[in-house]
Amino acid sequence: MKTIAAGLFKAKCLQIMDEVQSRKEPVLITKRGRPVAKLVPVDSQATSLVGYMQGKMEIVGDLSESPWDGVGGADSVLEKWDRVKK
Repeated sequence: MKTIAAGLFKAKCLQIMDEVQSRKEPVLITKRGRPVAKLVPVDSQATSLVGYMQGKMEIVGDLSESPWDGVGGADSVLEKWDRVKK
């Protein structure tokens, strides 16, 4: 990996960015000899968010039934909650 001083990077940043893109090699930027940043090429085959989770989830149970059906319905639960709050 190529190392470059921050001052030189500031002076030639566009040229260095072009080199990183074309060579696909990162550049370590230092300040007073200590690493402060790394410039890396962007992965050109970034994963699309559309369809990212396809095939990774499973629906379990019946989505047409309410989870409140077994406890007297949502209205019953809300009525109980109102009594507890008072």
